[in-house]
Amino acid sequence: MTLLKNNIFLIISAVFIVGGCSVAPPANDSVSANLTELDQRLQSIERVMRGQGLVNLNRQIAATERRGDEMEGRVEELEYNTKGTAERQRELYIDLDMRIQELESLTKALNLASTSDEESPPLDQLLMPEGSDRDNYQAAFELLKDQQYEPAASAFLQFLAAFPNSELADNAQYWLAESYFATQQFAKALSEFETVISSYLNSRKVPDALLKIGYCYYELKNWDAARTFLTRVQVEYPETTTARLAGQRLQRLDALGD
Repeated sequence: MTLLKNNIFLIISAVFIVGGCSVAPPANDSVSANLTELDQRLQSIERVMRGQGLVNLNRQIAATERRGDEMEGRVEELEYNTKGTAERQRELYIDLDMRIQELESLTKALNLASTSDEESPPLDQLLMPEGSDRDNYQAAFELLKDQQYEPAASAFLQFLAAFPNSELADNAQYWLAESYFATQQFAKALSEFETVISSYLNSRKVPDALLKIGYCYYELKNWDAARTFLTRVQVEYPETTTARLAGQRLQRLDALGD
């Protein structure tokens, strides 16, 4: 009997031992599951954080690009404005220079009227009979620059007679007319400027000749003809200094009408 009881005790103990061993694994599985869940949650948070970081980074990059585009636009605008200002200053300078030259020419012409003919060197000493067309043209032009308008006119007339086919003939014709205009021989100047228009259609002096024709008619008080030619300059040669000068003279005509 005692032996049987001992065996039963041993069997029950074994069962408890085995049962105890079999209960431990579920506790370990629970801890592992909890750790796995925490790891997954941590990974999820890290993914969210990384996603927000990328979004913020993309936003910063986009903002930087926008600021870069804005700065580039401002730089281009400044360059354009700077270029436009320089161009306007250059045009104003040319305009002012031409007007000053015109006033100087008229002033010198008045002084020339009181100058003795003995002060002008003889014409045959200034021209170059053996020289080329360019040499003779330059000699005549030097006279014009020195405000010796009458000798200059004679020199340009001789040039045109001697070298009618010269590539400088259109310039000589224009400066011949200019020499008459400077001495207030407006009717004579008008005829010579008209020759520039009729004989040298492709000359670069045509716009200037048209302007001076308008000036001549203005000085001769032929207001309608003056307006016609000055307007023609504006229409055929817009956005040029010649057109702006024509516009200024048209404003004078408008003032006369008032």
